[in-house]
Amino acid sequence: MEEVPHDCPGVDSAQAGRGASCQGCPNQRLCASGAGATPDPAIEEIKEKMKTVKHKILVLSGKGGVGKSTFSAHLAHGLAEDENTQVALLDIDICGPSIPKIMGLEGEQYVDENLGVMSVGFLLSSPDDAVIWRGPKKNGMIKQFLRDVDWGEVDYLIVDTPPGTSDEHLSVVQYLTAARIDGAVLITTPQEVSLQDVRKEINFCRKVKLPIIGVVENMSGFICPNCKKESQIFPPTTGGAAAMCQDLKLPLLGRVPLDPHIGKSCDKGQSFLVEAPDSPATVAYRSIIQRIQEFCNLHQSKEENLINS
Repeated sequence: MEEVPHDCPGVDSAQAGRGASCQGCPNQRLCASGAGATPDPAIEEIKEKMKTVKHKILVLSGKGGVGKSTFSAHLAHGLAEDENTQVALLDIDICGPSIPKIMGLEGEQYVDENLGVMSVGFLLSSPDDAVIWRGPKKNGMIKQFLRDVDWGEVDYLIVDTPPGTSDEHLSVVQYLTAARIDGAVLITTPQEVSLQDVRKEINFCRKVKLPIIGVVENMSGFICPNCKKESQIFPPTTGGAAAMCQDLKLPLLGRVPLDPHIGKSCDKGQSFLVEAPDSPATVAYRSIIQRIQEFCNLHQSKEENLINS
């Protein structure tokens, strides 16, 4: 199907192809015929492919520039420190793929034996190439990543997403829901302009029935490497992520202070957790990673109990 109008009634609606918003839509005839409601066969193919992937985690935020890719990369690094844990990192930020740079993989397609990465960035002739695609082509690329990449036996699949609640997000949820997603980690910074967008992402998760593992408040303060004093570079005006989580009954997984070495590590394609093991930010990362692991293990136990009951 081609791109749909903003107020589309949906292919499953009785008004599909017949509503006022359907007039002039290129999909009108298809929806009116009922053919548009036919399930995409790729969903079952992806479900079968994902049987070898134990845990699937989406990293989301309605806001850009809050550190989703940085968090995704270091979540992958942290999990992969256990040599018995197989980790895969999928970058579905089609127009702004930064994972190859952050992981030190420009021109490569692997990190080490137990951490693999896939990104559209590997398919570009140059890191400066612009990806100018409409929704259907993005959707097709994500489908191809999930269905055609040989993921192998993986303990954690981490999906780094672009800002927003549109094409890429709908596609990955649509294709992975049947394969059971553990949940989403939402990234924000303390100021209200970021929290406002994250609230939209929370509403998105609830509408598509995507479990929320919790919220991470990134860049929550700056700790001077010399005097060790913490400064609030993004002072919250309404209590920050903690107040939002309390209001919306969501767990706050942790607060990660800003460390200048994080950016340097990303530019060099190295793990900040290894480069600065004693940093307060590293301590925060490790605590958050442990909580995510505990959530996934509990989620797995619940699913096994349901299957066996």
